[in-house]
Amino acid sequence: METVTISPKFQVVIPKRIRERLDLHPGQKIQAIQYGDRVELVPMRPIEQMRGFLRGIETDVPREDDSL
Repeated sequence: METVTISPKFQVVIPKRIRERLDLHPGQKIQAIQYGDRVELVPMRPIEQMRGFLRGIETDVPREDDSL
């Protein structure tokens, strides 16, 4: 676990080890998502990099009947 400090301008530096593991680059967009009392930073990837990321996902999910 890494610890970061919030600057007076509310900026944080992502530790080098994490930047390298996530292949983050200067200028890259990241989504900040609030979950209760925490913040998650999720790298935005070009749609071309998303191709095949769901390969092997379980698609046999039981569903309720659609009865209206």
